Amino acid sequence: MGTQAAGVAMTHITDIRVRYQETDNMGVVYYANYFIWFEVARTEYLRSLGISYRHLEEKGMYLMVAGASCQYKSPAKYDDVVRIHTWISEIKNSSLKFEYKLFVFDKLIATGESVHVFTNKSRKPIRVPEEMRGLPTHRHS
Repeated sequence: MGTQAAGVAMTHITDIRVRYQETDNMGVVYYANYFIWFEVARTEYLRSLGISYRHLEEKGMYLMVAGASCQYKSPAKYDDVVRIHTWISEIKNSSLKFEYKLFVFDKLIATGESVHVFTNKSRKPIRVPEEMRGLPTHRHS
């Protein structure tokens, strides 16, 4: 969808339409699908900045998930359009923290975060690449 300035940090917006296969017997999105959506939104956020996972991997860098969480506020249902706001809230020596807010229309349905550690092929932590160290971070309320 696009990247918007949020203070000095960038918030990227990704829209995902809920597919029937993503729902459970109760007609709502199965909880684990939110983590898949986080990955889609995070990938699109980086792509909007000119950074691709493929490019990082070609350079021998990998982003391993060190932690992820999601707080569910309200269910999403089949055919809803879920709007995901994504931003980087923290950059450390070898890790990044992404945060997410998910909406259906103007209703907040979930919040989440994921922490990723940069590693080499041997899975040893390495420094955040130079082109990412200067990215602006932001804490949303």
